[in-house]
Amino acid sequence: MEVTERAELIVVGFAVRTTNVEEKDPARAKLPVLWQRAGAPGAFAHVPNRVDENLYAVLTDYESDHNGAFTQIVGTGVRTVPRLPEGMVAVRVPAGQVLRLEVRGPMPQALTDAWQQVVNHSESGGAPSRAFTTDLEVHHPGGVDLYVAV
Repeated sequence: MEVTERAELIVVGFAVRTTNVEEKDPARAKLPVLWQRAGAPGAFAHVPNRVDENLYAVLTDYESDHNGAFTQIVGTGVRTVPRLPEGMVAVRVPAGQVLRLEVRGPMPQALTDAWQQVVNHSESGGAPSRAFTTDLEVHHPGGVDLYVAV
């Protein structure tokens, strides 16, 4: 993990509100359906002003810490907020200081392992401490870059 600055980004995509406890129960998990919808061919082809072909996952609106509810938006990065397609939302990922992790290897296990590393860092009192404001995953052909707000 390295501390770096992240530039502001706007993401347009699909959103769900969930908890890590719900996600561990296949009957209650919402993220697999969200990712299936966002990963469908052409899911964002009609969104104007896209910055690239990456998929972005924004984790925000934390109720408390990793034990509380949060909102995840999976979508595409845009230069400006377009007229939102039906069923989509826009979220601004503010610029700021983050812990950056490069996640490589078989997905989704490598990403799960990276998030566990983040949880361990938080629970052990690692510095800098996690802010629980807005976190970002950038999914690209080489893997995932994870940006955790501190």
